[in-house]
Amino acid sequence: MITPVMPTYARAPLSFEKGEGPWLITESGERYLDMGAGIAVAALGHAHPALVAALEEQARRLWHTSNLYNIPNQQALAERLVEHTFADTVFFTNSGTEATECAVKMARKYHHAKGQPERHRIITFQGSFHGRTLGMISAAGAEKLTKGFGPLLPGFDILPFGDHDALTAAITDETAAIMIEPVQGEGGILPVPPQCLKGLRDLCDQHGILLIMDEIQCGMGRTGKLFAHEWSGITPDIMAVAKGIGGGFPLGACLATEDAASGMTAGTHGTTYGGNPLACAVGIAVVDEMLKDGFLDHVSRLAGHMRQGLEGLIAAHPDVFELVRGEGLMIGVKCKVPNIDVVNAGYAAHILTVPGGDNVIRILPPLNLTIEEVDEALRRLDQAAASIKSDAG
Repeated sequence: MITPVMPTYARAPLSFEKGEGPWLITESGERYLDMGAGIAVAALGHAHPALVAALEEQARRLWHTSNLYNIPNQQALAERLVEHTFADTVFFTNSGTEATECAVKMARKYHHAKGQPERHRIITFQGSFHGRTLGMISAAGAEKLTKGFGPLLPGFDILPFGDHDALTAAITDETAAIMIEPVQGEGGILPVPPQCLKGLRDLCDQHGILLIMDEIQCGMGRTGKLFAHEWSGITPDIMAVAKGIGGGFPLGACLATEDAASGMTAGTHGTTYGGNPLACAVGIAVVDEMLKDGFLDHVSRLAGHMRQGLEGLIAAHPDVFELVRGEGLMIGVKCKVPNIDVVNAGYAAHILTVPGGDNVIRILPPLNLTIEEVDEALRRLDQAAASIKSDAG
């Protein structure tokens, strides 16, 4: 008999009723250190005072009007994003997959508006994850996403990750854009080297195609820059953002240059809920916190401390862990045992991590952790690894 909640998730046997900073608390009062942050969403931790205040204040004033009317909070958040990024304009969504859908539609509309409707194909990469809509599983192409949902949507050329020759050969007169995550998240925390992002930018400019960055997981301060592509010194034409931008409230955004968005005129795209007053009030609070002096420097300091500690754990537990990689507080620890065994052992040690591709556990904590909380996380991961070795012995 099917459950009232459709059984599409393999859920852990845990539920929480309260959150405080990096901690999640069960009904019985057990405290779990949350190193997953709702898959990189709770970027400022749980129940952050500034976010709570912004939501409560807006909730007493106005929840929803639709995009039939101007929304002052939307305008204010867009202005902040435009001021601090490459972008000239922003379309707000409810989720990350809507942001990537918008990005693809924008790239196709761009070329259509310039009299090149044949330029509609989007180059993507194996191991990528751009969301769960039919369009975005078609863009990623992995069997675990697409099996049983065919026929898939055409128009995507999915290439091996890191194969420069394949990339050059794949560009044709029908290519509209290249879409890439600067750090693959679901694929196993795989950063794209800065020189490769620079090469992508040059390749797009050479062929007159658009560069789309999917920064849904790696953006919003997670790597120590506001957005991960900033480390390479280049800028995209279009960028999809979500997860951390709402701090836990559903919010996404598609950012673009004026040129890239030139085809997106009135009536070409829309959303009922996207960018509503509640979501944008929280988004403003999130962005303002992240733009405070020292916030991103703090992320980098924490990341260095975490990385050093994880290297120590690998040395201490070479039968459990293999290597650590990532950028900032977007960290992947490749395991020698099944990664789900490490995640499950973490539950017993009251620490939460997230499984990922390539047998990785993802460490995606709130960005405002303290050094002491990082040390506590390392202690609990050490405990989890020790329990795995003990069980095996």
